Amino acid sequence: MEKYRIERDSMGEMQVPAQRYWGAQTQRSFQNFPIGWEKMPAAIIRAFALLKKAAAQANHDLKPEKMTGEKRAAITKACDEIIENKHACEFPLVVWQTGSGTQSNMNVNEVVANRGNAIAEKKLLHPNDDVNMSQSSNDTFPTAMHIAAATAIRTELIPAVDTLIATLERLEKENQGIVKSGRTHLQDAVPISFSQEVSGWRGMLEADREQLEKTLDGLCRLAIGGTAVGTGLNAPDGFGEKVAEKLSQSTGMPFVSNPNKFHALTSLDRIVFAHGAMKALAADMMKIANDIRWLASGPRCGLGEIFIPENEPGSSIMPGKVNPTQCESMTMIAVQVMGNDATVGMAASQGNFQLNVFLPVTAYNFLQSARLLTDGILSFNERCVSGITVNKEKMSENLHRSLMLVTSLNPYIGYDNAAKVAKKAHKENLSLKEACLDLGFMSEEEFDKVFHPEELI
Repeated sequence: MEKYRIERDSMGEMQVPAQRYWGAQTQRSFQNFPIGWEKMPAAIIRAFALLKKAAAQANHDLKPEKMTGEKRAAITKACDEIIENKHACEFPLVVWQTGSGTQSNMNVNEVVANRGNAIAEKKLLHPNDDVNMSQSSNDTFPTAMHIAAATAIRTELIPAVDTLIATLERLEKENQGIVKSGRTHLQDAVPISFSQEVSGWRGMLEADREQLEKTLDGLCRLAIGGTAVGTGLNAPDGFGEKVAEKLSQSTGMPFVSNPNKFHALTSLDRIVFAHGAMKALAADMMKIANDIRWLASGPRCGLGEIFIPENEPGSSIMPGKVNPTQCESMTMIAVQVMGNDATVGMAASQGNFQLNVFLPVTAYNFLQSARLLTDGILSFNERCVSGITVNKEKMSENLHRSLMLVTSLNPYIGYDNAAKVAKKAHKENLSLKEACLDLGFMSEEEFDKVFHPEELI
């Protein structure tokens, strides 16, 4: 039988599981919001721990008479343990709670206070008076969200994109000189080299990386120091700047205090901008994954111009079938990110007066997008793109069967006559050369002199 202890908050007493570090406010939220299975992301909890540690250090510097060295040390030790993911089970709250994230802020405050008290072996810390000193949920949750978002993009997503870019650069170099048919509107077009095609994919990702980098400046501007409505009530002068300085030292990220806290508390525009960059990446990954699975389609009845790794059986009824599963996974991730972008945009539009109260759902969707893209790109790179090989024979066959090679004859026989050649060749199943000679537009010697598909790129 589970044992309980009695905890108290401003609303009275609550029974809390005896073995847990959380307190009354966490327990109230846990009981009042039995909704879904989407827990507050671990990245937000880690960001909160980084923030509470930095706040304790800043408070000690600015008002040591209240934040004593002993209190700072206990808070720091408890936060370090949370950062190291030693107390994951202490954060049970769901995303679907108060829109300001107050209950998750208090969850962290209570766990840090009670764990700090256990470390100190005495009743040293109060969750509100000490761990939450000079802070409000209204500035801490946006701050934690920015810390988590900036960290996810800089330390996880951008390196994943770099990994895929490097693989595409290798594919370009390895396949120099291989010419194939281009395609527009899903129809045959003039020739292109496979390296040129791959360079298009690489260029997309390089542009996406640049856009992701541009989001970091805004994400590194923090709301901390604004407290309840942006005025900084109950926080000492310079608190926000001091916390940002401490966070920069501990994370290596260029965090600063947003000079306009009224903007920082009520607007999510920086998050929207950053998620837009992730949506652009998702759109490009959709295109790249689709191109690859089309080019690999077959093995006998499709385009079949490239081979991709065969990772698992593709059918429970058709023996020997293998499917482009990494491409399918990547494209599902892309549409999820696009859906998340709609949620983030809608949530950002709902700020009222001095606060936006759609913070948890915004944080959840943003961090899910970052995690899915990071994991998906790394898997797609390792289990698909890295193993791409070229079917040179099929590329050559498709190239020389393409009717759009007739475009190279435009300067010599004109557009209208070239169109007649293409239509005759298609209707009568002739080569372009045979059709051109039959129509009398060129001699064999003239045709052979100007018709060189491999030189058309």
